Amino acid sequence: MKEYKILFTGTMGAGKTTAISSISEIAPVVTDVANSDAALAKARTTVGLDFGQITLDNGDRIRLFGTPGQTRFDFLWKILVRNALGLIILIDNSRPQPLADLAVYLDGFAEELLTLPCAIGIGRMDAHPTPDLDAYADMLAARNFTFPLLAVDVRQRDDVALLIDTLMAQLEADLPVGNDD
Repeated sequence: MKEYKILFTGTMGAGKTTAISSISEIAPVVTDVANSDAALAKARTTVGLDFGQITLDNGDRIRLFGTPGQTRFDFLWKILVRNALGLIILIDNSRPQPLADLAVYLDGFAEELLTLPCAIGIGRMDAHPTPDLDAYADMLAARNFTFPLLAVDVRQRDDVALLIDTLMAQLEADLPVGNDD
């Protein structure tokens, strides 16, 4: 049996805890506390990590880790990304500047994204269709990235599974990652 690690990251409220909870076969471990940021209408927020697990048909396990979303915890991002098989970035399209939000995580994981496969899930597109996936693709292209972009509902197990499958397909196909700069 092999064990793999996938890291979920993204803004506060993007759905990292929900995504891991929706697909984990074990009760997820969460480190949520009362939100002290009055600017964000969210009762609780992750300050350490989220953890869940899925077992593949062959018995291998994928361990799912979620980062805190706030940049003040970016030191944890660097700890949690160690030994990760890949990175899933979740973006909340209802936020005021979702493209800028994505830039924060592309910059925050810039060194790791030179070698680490990545898939990007854009949530809440049904109610907030702008920016569209083409705008995200243009932003990635301007940075010489070609990561897959998927509109997702992190409450739906199948959507989270598709993000993980997309990440795993990159590994199996040995697709180039990072940029050419």
